[in-house]
Amino acid sequence: MEAILRNPTTADWISIILFSSLLLIVLAKNLFYRRFLDFIILPFNNKYIFMYNKKDRIFNWFNVLLSVFQVLNLSLFLFFINETFFAPLEKYALETYGYLFLGLALVFVLKLFFQLGNGFIFNSEQPISEIVFKKLSYFNYSSIIMLISSVILNFVYPGSKIVILASSLLILFINGIGWFTTLKSHRKFITSNFVYFILYLCALEVAPIILIGTYLLERSI
Repeated sequence: MEAILRNPTTADWISIILFSSLLLIVLAKNLFYRRFLDFIILPFNNKYIFMYNKKDRIFNWFNVLLSVFQVLNLSLFLFFINETFFAPLEKYALETYGYLFLGLALVFVLKLFFQLGNGFIFNSEQPISEIVFKKLSYFNYSSIIMLISSVILNFVYPGSKIVILASSLLILFINGIGWFTTLKSHRKFITSNFVYFILYLCALEVAPIILIGTYLLERSI
C-alpha cells in the first residue's frame, strides 16, 4: 500500500485570535481583579450590575478590554458557523473573518453612538446608559462561551454542529437573562417610550442580524 502525503490546511491566524482573546481576559483579570470576580458570576448574581452601574459605567478600561474581546470572539464564532453550515471556499477564510470583524466593530460603535445619542436628544441619558451597560455586560459575558466553543471547534471537534447549536442556545439564554432583568428594572421607562423602543429593536438589534446573515449567505454562494 502506497502512502499518501496530505498537506493539512493550517489556520495559524485562528490560534493568534484565540491567544489574543485569552490575553485580553488575563489582562482584565489582573488589572481589575475584584471587578472581574464580580463579573464572572454575572448570570447567577446581579452584584456586578448593582456595584458598577454608576459613573463611567460604559467608558472604562475594563469594558473596553471586554468589548474588544467580544468583537474578536463573536466574529470568530460567526466564522465557524459560516464554515460549518454554508461550506464557503477555504481560500477566503481569513478574508471572511476580516470582513466580519470590521463589520461587527463598526456596528458596535454605531450602536453605542446612536443609543447614547438618543439618550442625550430625549434627555434620558441615565436610563439609556443603564440599559446599554446591562445589555453590554451580558453580551460581553456570553462572548466567553463563544471563546470556549471556538477552541473546541478549532482543536477538538472541527465542524461540529452540535457544539455550535449548544453554544448558540447558551448564548441566547445568557442574553435572555440580561434582557429580562433590563426590561424588568426599566419597564416604566420602556412602557412610556414603547414606540421608540420598538423602533430601536428593529433598527439597532434586528437589522444588524439580518445584514450579517445576508452577508454570510452571499459569501457562501
